[in-house]
Amino acid sequence: MNDLAVSGATPLYLTLNAFIEEGFEIASLERIIASLAQAVREANVVVVAGDTKVARRGEGGGIYLATTGIGLRPPSLKLGLDKVRAGDAILVSGPVGDHGIAVLLAREQFWLSGSLFSDAASVYPLAQTLVAMEGLRFMRDPTRGGIATVMHEICRATNLQIILNQQAIPVREQVSSVCEMLGYDPMFLACEGRVVAVVESSQAVLALARWRAMPQGNEAAIIGYVSEGRAHVVLETELGGRRILEELEDDPLPRIC
Repeated sequence: MNDLAVSGATPLYLTLNAFIEEGFEIASLERIIASLAQAVREANVVVVAGDTKVARRGEGGGIYLATTGIGLRPPSLKLGLDKVRAGDAILVSGPVGDHGIAVLLAREQFWLSGSLFSDAASVYPLAQTLVAMEGLRFMRDPTRGGIATVMHEICRATNLQIILNQQAIPVREQVSSVCEMLGYDPMFLACEGRVVAVVESSQAVLALARWRAMPQGNEAAIIGYVSEGRAHVVLETELGGRRILEELEDDPLPRIC
């Protein structure tokens, strides 16, 4: 649903395929399906088809769910990386890295525990708030690889430079603490309920105000801009220096999808 939403579409229908390992707990399965059903009801989306496969014990890794979505987007709406221009502003709808660290803590890796919750949520309300703006260029939900990976996607497509302001990027204290202990960079951590948007600079303040007026976006921020120059993602640090954020060479950790 989020992939459809950030493309400017209204999600309408889903298919659901379940791959379940033999011996998977019925109570866990019922909890997962009930949660899924609640999410699609709240989003006014219908699961119209699906399939179930059972894997042998020890070969399935628990349960995997695969979905395909269909939505409708106005023909006049033109969003895409080809619309991004030098001078455009970059926004994020809320703190980054919550989901990645929440998954890591839930798996009890490194003997850590905490009360941080995943940011997993429908981003449809956030996306629709900006869709009517003529200055909206591009949107993406920063899942695998986090916001840094989205920035590299923009660089590759436009051959432009991205300048990010580290102090402007919202990161919760718990996320920062875990990252400092384990050597993670919150810029590369998965988010499941956030939107990165590129908008014309003259409309950045308006876009920010629209997001901050919503419960889902009250911690939104303008985090950088697109610039002429070599196609690098550059982070302006808190100390006033600059460093290049390189692309991930391996799968991001914790591995989520």
